Amino acid sequence: MNDRSAAGPSITVRHEPVQARAAHRIEALLDAAAAVVVEHGIEHLTTALVAERAGASIGTVYRYFPDRVAVLVALAERNLERMHLAIERVLLAEHETLSDAIGRVIEAMVETFRQVPSFRALRTGEGLDLGPQDREPVAPLFGDDIVGYLRERWDLEVDEEQRERIDLAIGGLDALVTYAFLHDPDGDPRYLALGMQIAREQLEPILAAAQG
Repeated sequence: MNDRSAAGPSITVRHEPVQARAAHRIEALLDAAAAVVVEHGIEHLTTALVAERAGASIGTVYRYFPDRVAVLVALAERNLERMHLAIERVLLAEHETLSDAIGRVIEAMVETFRQVPSFRALRTGEGLDLGPQDREPVAPLFGDDIVGYLRERWDLEVDEEQRERIDLAIGGLDALVTYAFLHDPDGDPRYLALGMQIAREQLEPILAAAQG
């Protein structure tokens, strides 16, 4: 393995002045890393494999990522951002009912697993040993988005019990969708359906409150 791990893992991407060419190169390296993760698994990802897949020199990889852990962290952050953008697009759209909006959020989360292959294996880095920095749980992060949406669009203030239901809905959906894609690249429809059902059951009291 051709990795610089002797000095201890680093989780910080090495940034140069933000330029279009540099941003494009980082994206290309992360695309290559995603392909390696999908084909070989997280445990087999190395900076050498990323360089080979990207058609770049190992020096180019080290220019932005000091080691394999930094590559995985950056890829996990990109996955998180893509999920966040998918949910944000839904929440910015017009929906006739809150139930419809929540349904679209659930569909967007599932679709992210389907459209972003590396998400199935890495997701946002939760539960993986990616260095000294703790990975924040995903459910509360997306819960914040939904709580803000409920307040701004539907004038609904969420109490402690409702907030817990939101986090449980997202966490339960995430767990079942993750399992659904474990052996099926399209997602096992049984577990997808169960995840959506559980999420809706947790959110039902909030939907009812919004309706009056």
